[in-house]
Amino acid sequence: MHAMAKPPPLNDDYERRPYWWATMPALPDRSGRDLPESADAVVIGGGYTGTAAARQLAKGGAHTVLLEANTLGWGASTRNGGIAHPGFKWGPETLTKKHGRELAHALYAESVEATDLVAAIVRDEGIDAELRFNGYLELAWARKHAEDFAGDMRALAEVGTTARVIPRDQLAAEIGTTAYHGGLAVDAGGVVHPAKWFVGLSALAERAGAQLHEGVRATSIKRQADGRFVVATKRGTILARDVLVATNGYTDGVAPTLRRRIIPIGSYIIATEPLPEDLARELSPTGRAYFDTRNFLSYWHVSKDRRMLFGGRVSFLPTTVDRTAKLLHKRMLEVHPQLAGYRIEYSWGGKVALTMDRMPHIGRAGGVMYAMGYSGTGLVMSNWLGTRAAQWMGGDDAPALAKLRFPIVPAPYEGRPWFLPFAGEFFRFRDRMAARQKVGSE
Repeated sequence: MHAMAKPPPLNDDYERRPYWWATMPALPDRSGRDLPESADAVVIGGGYTGTAAARQLAKGGAHTVLLEANTLGWGASTRNGGIAHPGFKWGPETLTKKHGRELAHALYAESVEATDLVAAIVRDEGIDAELRFNGYLELAWARKHAEDFAGDMRALAEVGTTARVIPRDQLAAEIGTTAYHGGLAVDAGGVVHPAKWFVGLSALAERAGAQLHEGVRATSIKRQADGRFVVATKRGTILARDVLVATNGYTDGVAPTLRRRIIPIGSYIIATEPLPEDLARELSPTGRAYFDTRNFLSYWHVSKDRRMLFGGRVSFLPTTVDRTAKLLHKRMLEVHPQLAGYRIEYSWGGKVALTMDRMPHIGRAGGVMYAMGYSGTGLVMSNWLGTRAAQWMGGDDAPALAKLRFPIVPAPYEGRPWFLPFAGEFFRFRDRMAARQKVGSE
């Protein structure tokens, strides 16, 4: 790792809001609209999942009403890191050990399909979302992680994804840092401006005929004797044949059985001022997305306007974007000391929905459909699972992900994850052990 003098202090005049919000087109105001008394389908949650589902349902001719408690796209859909790639927390090899070869291959194939779907919609519909699919580079935080990459490469090849191992002494051609033990360069996926993508997706849903409502919080879902559902909101009730809950890391009391299966964890990002062209090229020679293998992971890329967008999990405790900006700035300089002296212009955060098995889930609970729990794969899996949920409602087969049991959090838990500090310390300990091995192998 680079030896560094004491890092320069972080400037404190950055904006406390997502860089994406500052650079996205304005969304139409969809608040205050009259709610219908009934609908074929009610979708709860106005992020990628719900919006994609509403679009697909409306395209199929269903009278579709989407309810969002805040403004459309307010959660992770316009706050995330902008990295779009196939795969899950577990690579194909681990998936095979957990679920068997056939199901593992089907699951991975769905993630490839999900990645391709985002790119296809952006391109086919002419959405200006700064899509740059130059692949991604996974970086080994510990020597053992680098040793695992050869097996990962073979497993990816078996499911049709090309990748290659980058030894430590060849990393400079891929990224401007020596802070890692090696990399796995994967040619699929890349980066997108998540908020511009959401603006385009929501316009497509409305064009298809979906009724989009914001500022409407659903408070309960009750099934009637005839099988239909009554969705109560703070502005009245709606009778619906089908209901989809698509609230992910913001799942609340409207779906208590689902809330018991979701662990909301903060993820935070900073964005620098625009960088000189030569520095941007040194940091990111290939224009890939980057993330590392630690539990308190970091993820980053250089944006179209040459800013370093650097994010990560830095705290499992309630925190502030000022505290996380300091932590991320320090970590960013450990990876890229070349950025010392460049100003931070934005700092923000949001909730990632982790599940106990670190996999997304789709299914039905009490007749209500759900799609959520993306565990870091939300940029592509949410749009795809929302689309597939709508198709499933319309009579299509369920996706392979529906075969996975949605595990409950094994702790008394009603939406306030009191146990997160303990989980955080456990993950921090594991990263510390990996770092010791890292130092010992220098």
